[in-house]
Amino acid sequence: MKLLRFFPLAVSVAAVILVAGVSHSSTAMQGTGTIKGHVRLSGKSPGNTVIRMGVDPMCSSINAGKRVIQEAVVTSADGGLKNAFVRLQGTFPQTPIPRQPVVLDERGCIYIPRVIGMRVGQTLQIRNDDPLQHNVHSMSDSNKINVGQATSGIVSELRPKTEEVMLHFGCDIHRWMTAYVGVVSHPYFAVSGDGGTFEIDNVPAGTQTIQTWHEVYGLLTRTVRVQAGTVANIEFSYTGAEKPSAN
Repeated sequence: MKLLRFFPLAVSVAAVILVAGVSHSSTAMQGTGTIKGHVRLSGKSPGNTVIRMGVDPMCSSINAGKRVIQEAVVTSADGGLKNAFVRLQGTFPQTPIPRQPVVLDERGCIYIPRVIGMRVGQTLQIRNDDPLQHNVHSMSDSNKINVGQATSGIVSELRPKTEEVMLHFGCDIHRWMTAYVGVVSHPYFAVSGDGGTFEIDNVPAGTQTIQTWHEVYGLLTRTVRVQAGTVANIEFSYTGAEKPSAN
């Protein structure tokens, strides 16, 4: 009787193990892996300028007591470089465009986040969270928007039709406001975080060309070998002497 009592439990455990095994095998059979990387600045950080918001008393009031800077070069203690846009280069099978919009906030008279990525055809929402007027202006010939937002709560939308690395946003009222949006035709992209790290999932197996972009230091390109069901690691290192391209 005791043996029969434990038999269903044994079958359940075996089923769980079997499902887990099938799941793992399925991932490998799909022929995809993960890229984990680190973007670094090996040279000395140049520092960032303080934003003088006195031209708009309302911006000054919102940021009272704060020292707001242009976060062009943000590094961690080990040189990890934040806000590098990372993408694979090449042609890939089509995948569905995400229905979820990408959001760019105007908050405290700056754009948040400073660097973001999205797909061609995906919706970009630019939201005014400040109780004052902003202007949304994309510096682009193909993905154009140039509209005023009179006060808090207004949302403007743009659905980019073509790839653009990078789509530069400004505000004609507050000239210090800057944001960059990487628009690509596939889902294999990321933005480096506080420690300069990034991760791209479900990457097709094979030798992939991967490129980083940074607003101050421009482009770096590497290749990485991706194997199904595994993690490929890659390092990018800017010396600090690089310059951005004309784009």
